[in-house]
Amino acid sequence: MSKKIDEFRVPAEWEPQKSVWVAWPHNKNDWPGLFEKIPKVVGKIIKYLTEHQRVDLLVNNNKSIDTTRIYLKKIGCNLSKIKFHKLKTDRLWLRDSGPIFLVNKKNRKKTMLDFKFNAWSKYKNFGNDNKINKYISKYLKIESILPKKVNSKKFVRVVMEGGAFDNNGSGSILLTKECLLSRKQERNKGFKKIDYENLFSKYLNAKNFIWLNKGIVGDDTHGHIDDIARFVSKSTIMIAIENNSSDKNYKALKENLKILSNSHDENGKKFKIIKIPMPRPVLIDKTRVPASYLNFFIGNKIVLVPVFNVKEDKKVLKIFRKFFTSRKVIAIDCSDLIWGFGAIHCMTQQEPKI
Repeated sequence: MSKKIDEFRVPAEWEPQKSVWVAWPHNKNDWPGLFEKIPKVVGKIIKYLTEHQRVDLLVNNNKSIDTTRIYLKKIGCNLSKIKFHKLKTDRLWLRDSGPIFLVNKKNRKKTMLDFKFNAWSKYKNFGNDNKINKYISKYLKIESILPKKVNSKKFVRVVMEGGAFDNNGSGSILLTKECLLSRKQERNKGFKKIDYENLFSKYLNAKNFIWLNKGIVGDDTHGHIDDIARFVSKSTIMIAIENNSSDKNYKALKENLKILSNSHDENGKKFKIIKIPMPRPVLIDKTRVPASYLNFFIGNKIVLVPVFNVKEDKKVLKIFRKFFTSRKVIAIDCSDLIWGFGAIHCMTQQEPKI
């Protein structure tokens, strides 16, 4: 490693961004029976992003680039803000398969972490997605660091997804035990709590760890944090709550709220907590999908919030607008996109501006 990793940090999502990395949808198996509706949703997300910032878009091949460019122009995207990249991917969930960017403000340098990606220890087709970071590192001409298990005599490369943790840019990090410490869909065999804390401490400069218990029903990642709790400022966290005591998420989300209420930031202060109600259960083809308002994305001047055509949408947007006063809050209908078990945050990965 040519740079001291302890001089770098992961900026929070609300800090200035140079670009947002996105992949164009092509895997029809991810949205059985609904795939034809997905480009419209992704196109809308790109459209709103390009009104204020650059988008780096990964597209499978040259033919797809041509058709995608025509389509995005037709729906009103600012094409001058889009850089098309020909790169084959397995899925579009770049939050998990893409790089984690680090910045060093002292020397105004940027580097990136290239965690190993194995499709949440669930699916077999991830070979293309696992090469994304190598391409981005080469394209941006920035060093790529392969995080390995800390205090291990042999090189053990770590599996990790961006949706498995959330950080406030100054040392605090949110995680779930279900995702990282369960034997089910185990990412890193034999890893214990201390191994993850050592890992995040070394590579992300984290020093304060808030371990919530479980994620939500229907989440095929087995407990990603970005469906249940998110930093929206250094000392403010939005957290999902379920008001219906007979709902399957009720107990787990109540436990998470209790843990968070007893937590503190890196300076020992209590967090300001904003409760975000869950939408009523969303079922597609008799399957409950992981619909959550917490899978939002904070851009330079906008906040894109997933909505699901349910009664709770209106109330939640009101809460978001009350908090994000300096950004425009835009609702994106994700009732079809969520059939792929992910929403807006899952498909975006911000590249920080130095």
